[in-house]
Amino acid sequence: MHHPGPPRFLATGETTELAPRDPDPDGSYAWRVVDAPPASEATVGTDPVTEFTPDVPGRYRIGLDAPDGDHRLTVRAFPSSYEGVDIEGGSGTALRDRKADDAPVDYAEPRGSDGVGRPRVRLDASVESGDAAGDSPEVVVRATPTPNPHSSLGADDLRVTFVVDDRDVASAVAEGRTNPRDALRTSDDGRTLRVPAAAVADRLRVHGVAVAAEPGQEPRVSVADAVAVEREGDGPGRGGDVDGRVGGPSSPAFETVRLNDPPTWANDATVYEVYVRTFADEPEGETFEAITDRIPEIADLGVDTLWLTPVLQHDWKPHGYNITDFFDVASDLGDREDYEELIETAHDHGMRVLFDFVANHTARDHEWFEHAYQNPDSPYRDRYEWQESGEPGTYFDWELIANLNHSNLEVRRFLLDVIDEWAPLVDGFRCDMAWAVPDSFWRELRDRVKDIDREFLLMDETIPYIPGFHEGMFDVHFDATLYFQLRQIGRGVDPASSLLDAVDQRAEIGFPDHAEFLQYIENHDETRYRVECGDAAAAAAGAATVTLPGVPMIYAGQEIGQRGRRDAIAWEHAREGVRDHYQQLLAVREAHPALGPGGDLDRVGYHVASGDLSERPIVASGDVHPDDVVAFRRSDGEEALVVVLNFAPESASVAVGVDHGNRDLVTDEPCVVVDGEGTERIRVDDVAVVRETGR
Repeated sequence: MHHPGPPRFLATGETTELAPRDPDPDGSYAWRVVDAPPASEATVGTDPVTEFTPDVPGRYRIGLDAPDGDHRLTVRAFPSSYEGVDIEGGSGTALRDRKADDAPVDYAEPRGSDGVGRPRVRLDASVESGDAAGDSPEVVVRATPTPNPHSSLGADDLRVTFVVDDRDVASAVAEGRTNPRDALRTSDDGRTLRVPAAAVADRLRVHGVAVAAEPGQEPRVSVADAVAVEREGDGPGRGGDVDGRVGGPSSPAFETVRLNDPPTWANDATVYEVYVRTFADEPEGETFEAITDRIPEIADLGVDTLWLTPVLQHDWKPHGYNITDFFDVASDLGDREDYEELIETAHDHGMRVLFDFVANHTARDHEWFEHAYQNPDSPYRDRYEWQESGEPGTYFDWELIANLNHSNLEVRRFLLDVIDEWAPLVDGFRCDMAWAVPDSFWRELRDRVKDIDREFLLMDETIPYIPGFHEGMFDVHFDATLYFQLRQIGRGVDPASSLLDAVDQRAEIGFPDHAEFLQYIENHDETRYRVECGDAAAAAAGAATVTLPGVPMIYAGQEIGQRGRRDAIAWEHAREGVRDHYQQLLAVREAHPALGPGGDLDRVGYHVASGDLSERPIVASGDVHPDDVVAFRRSDGEEALVVVLNFAPESASVAVGVDHGNRDLVTDEPCVVVDGEGTERIRVDDVAVVRETGR
C-alpha cells in the first residue's frame, strides 16, 4: 500500500517530508492539497517524494494519487514556533541540514528553548459495552496529558487533539462501514474519544497530542502518542503482547495495542556491544565462529541483548560502516551460515541480537557510486546527494562514504529490500546516524517491521537525542546526554548530582514517559572511560548505567578493564574483579525491577564524609569531596531502594535522609557504619544499593 502513513502534527512553518510507501520506482505519484484552512496558501511539490509546510494553523488534507488508488493524509498544524531551529525539535531537519564541513555536534550543545518546554501525553484504548443494555460495543480512547515539569499549568489546563488514522478511515469506507470520523464522539473535557466498534474494519488507529498554552507564549505541542484497536485474527503484528481483549461467542473480539511502546522485553534488557572486527583476534573468515564461542561467557555476565557492529560486506575499513554490499555478510567475518549460527546460538542462550542498520550512505567503493562518480549520465547518479564541487554529499570529514538521496524511489525501494532481507533473522535494529535519514523513512520502517512482529526493537543513534523520534519511529534512544554528564563527573568538572539533572532532562525536553534510553559510558566511537577518568570513576559510572532508569549497555572489554578503544580484546589479561563487579550489578538489577526503566527515580537528602568517621564537623577531606557522591531512590510500588554512587578513589561514608537497611545488595555484605556523632552512614567504595525501610 502506497499510503504515506500516519497523520502528522506540526508547528506552522515546520516542514515534513511526504513519501509514498512501498514505492514502485516505475510508478506514477502525484501530490495535492485537498483541503486547507481558508487563509492557507501552502502547496506541495511535483516530485514523488516532496515536502509540505503548513503556513497557518488548522487541519490540512493532503492527497496522493498512486498506482493503487487515491490516498489522504491529515496534517494538523498548531500556531507554534517551538520547533524552529532548536536541536531538540520534533524532526531531524536541523541536524540533517548541516554542511559537510560543519563541526561535529557537541554532546553538551545548548538546547534552544523559548519558555517552557513541551507537555507529554499517553493514550490508552479499550472496547466497552454501551451504557444501555443492547448497545453495541464502542472503541474508547482516553488521553492522559501531563504538563512539562517546569510548567505553571496543571493537567486540567491542557487540551488534547485526536486524529483518526486516514488509512483506517479508507478501509472502513471501502467495506461499506460508517466513516469512523463521522461516528466519533468526544467527551466534554476533550480527553475521551468514542467510536462505534461497527465502524472498525481490520483495525482503528487513533493518534493524539497534548497542547499547552503557557501565559504569554505560543502553544507547546507534545510528541504524539498512538493506540490501535484490532479485530482478532490473522492481522498485522500477531505474536506480540497486547494490552487487552474484549469479545464473546456472539460478538467480535478485539485487541488493543499501544503503538509507541517499546517491546515488553526491553523493560529489563541489558545490551552488550561487540565491535566485531577486534572482538576476537582470529584469522580472516573465523570471526563469527569466535564470537559464537564466546556467547556462553557473555550470557553468563548477565546481559541479554547482543549488538553487533555492521556485519555486511564493506570497504575493508575496520569499523564496517562503509558498506559495499547490503545483501551479503563480510567475507572477513565468515559466511552467511556462520552468521546465522551465531544468531541461533545467542537465542539458545536467551539473548536477542541487534543488527546495525546503515541507511544514510554507502561506501565510495559501492558499485552505484563507482558508476555515478564523475558520470552525470549514470542511472545511479540521482541515487546520491552531490555538492557543487562535484563531490558527494557527506558529513564532517568522512571522505570514504557518500550520502544516499532518500528522495529517489530506487533508493527507498533498495533500503526496504535490505530491511526485508535481515529483519527476519534478528530481534531489532540499531539504526546508524538516524538523524541523517528522513523521518518518513523511519516511520515506514517501524510500521513495516512491527506489522510482522510487535516485539521487534528499534534503537536510534541520534546525538543529541530528539524527542520527536519517539513519535512512530524508535523505541530506545542513545542517551548521549547522560554519557557526557558521566564524563564530566569523572573528569571532576561537574558534581555527581548532575547525573540526576541529565535524567530529568528527558521529560523536560518532551520525551514521553514510555520512551526508553540506552545508557553507556563508552562505545566503539569513544575513548574508554577508565582511560580518561580513572578506575574509581569508571566503577561508579558503570554502576550508574545499571541503577538509573534506562537500558544499560556494556561495550565489549569494559567488563574486564580493557583500555584500548578498538584494540583486540585482551581476554588473557582480564581483570576478574571488574567482571565480577559487573556481574553482581546486573544480577541485582535483574532481581530488583525497581532499578529498571519502569522504576521511579527520586532525589533524597544526603551528607558526605570521607572515610575518617571521627571528623567533626564532617567536611571534604583527603581524596573524597562531597561533589564526588550522589544518592537517590528507585522504587516501583513493591520496594524502594537507596543507591549511593561514589566517583572518588577512596571510600566515602554517606548519611541519607531516609531509613534504610544495613546490607549492600551488590556485595551482600554489611555496609553501615556509625560516625563520631552516632549517625549511621552507608560506607561506599563505588556503589551501594540498600533497601529503604519504613515505607
